[in-house]
Amino acid sequence: MTLTDPCVHCGFCLPSCASYRVLATEMDSPRGRIHALKALAAGELELDATLASHFDSCLGCYACVTACPSGVRYDQLIETLRPQLRAPGLRSPWQTQLRQWLLALLPYPQRLRALLTPLRPYAGSGLQRLARRSGLTRLFGPELAAMEQLLPALTAEAFGPDPQGLIPASGPRRARVGLVLGCVQRLFDPAVNAAAIRVLSANGIEVLIPAAQGCCGAVSHHQGEEAQTRQLAEALIKSFEAASAEPLDAVLVAASGCGHTLKAYGRLTGKSFSAPVADIQEFLNQLGLSDSFRAGLKPLRHSDGSLASAERPLAMVFHDACHMLHGQGIGHQPRQLLAAIPHIQLREAVEAGVCCGSAGIYNLVQPQEAAELGRIKAADLSTSGAELVVSANIGCSLQIREHLGLRGQPLAVLHPMQLLDWSFRGLASSPARPEPH
Repeated sequence: MTLTDPCVHCGFCLPSCASYRVLATEMDSPRGRIHALKALAAGELELDATLASHFDSCLGCYACVTACPSGVRYDQLIETLRPQLRAPGLRSPWQTQLRQWLLALLPYPQRLRALLTPLRPYAGSGLQRLARRSGLTRLFGPELAAMEQLLPALTAEAFGPDPQGLIPASGPRRARVGLVLGCVQRLFDPAVNAAAIRVLSANGIEVLIPAAQGCCGAVSHHQGEEAQTRQLAEALIKSFEAASAEPLDAVLVAASGCGHTLKAYGRLTGKSFSAPVADIQEFLNQLGLSDSFRAGLKPLRHSDGSLASAERPLAMVFHDACHMLHGQGIGHQPRQLLAAIPHIQLREAVEAGVCCGSAGIYNLVQPQEAAELGRIKAADLSTSGAELVVSANIGCSLQIREHLGLRGQPLAVLHPMQLLDWSFRGLASSPARPEPH
């Protein structure tokens, strides 16, 4: 029996499929791709550039896995095929070179820092907004324009030393964990890791962060680069083994795209951490917020500066990252944690299970399709009437911020750990509201 056999071609996957949503062709749906895989296996088709383009249009969001009534493991099917898409002639020279360049850059934080350093005065400045509004950025082609659109303001913390060492628990120690920082997250949104460390410590959790830890391999994994993924995974495992003098209760990560790959290490590389891998929200929800932390949570503020109250709660809409919801089955845990914050109202997107278009580097290599999905997601989140968006994955956060800004509705997009941290510390500032694009 093969992985394609359970598929009865019922079409239940079609409404959930992001690529089918924007391309509306059978070959750009899970059902169509499974038909093609069966034909390839039977020798009725050859993998040429045209067929490869239909597999490249897949975001790997795995919404179809959740939707399938027959239990088809499309995630394993597409993962098995992706290494074959690297064969010569299946992609244009530009697409091949672009992917090579991205995979030589994104998994290596020091290289990325070096590239971004001269862009610090530009990122988030009036010059950047002027360049976007004038259309100047579109002159460099859709892929490079998409990269520029995602470029956020770069904070000083992104270029300082990464957090490292052993951060003690506040009060009696309840657990000891390692923390994976993530490559893009530590540069584009370092406040997330800082908040995660404070929340863990405040909950009686000791946090170990190995010095000079590298990439988890998620970006290369999603692109079918098996050798690079194994190399990065083995190096990361060794960094934690070398830094840990005593056993860890878990290895945590605050970016769901990373978490999905970290949990697959045993299958991908034959090696794994000595402790189980968990998303930070998954772990905290299972352990439970400490009594002192829960008692210390205070109301947050509205965007107008007024304090949230029972009469006027702070409305926030939750975005489910695909690699969290479909890839790891995590959905209720972050919501339960956020519910501990006084006077919030958690709203839901109408199409919560549909991908935002980020999908690793999909929004960089397939910018037109990703942009349409970003527009759909931003419209869906905006109609909730919430004051801010909650997202637990850095790629999703960057994508959603971009398209909310393009709609002229630049809502803050924040990680659940940031909101818990702000609530516990009683920060007086209201949620940051980015400027429109």
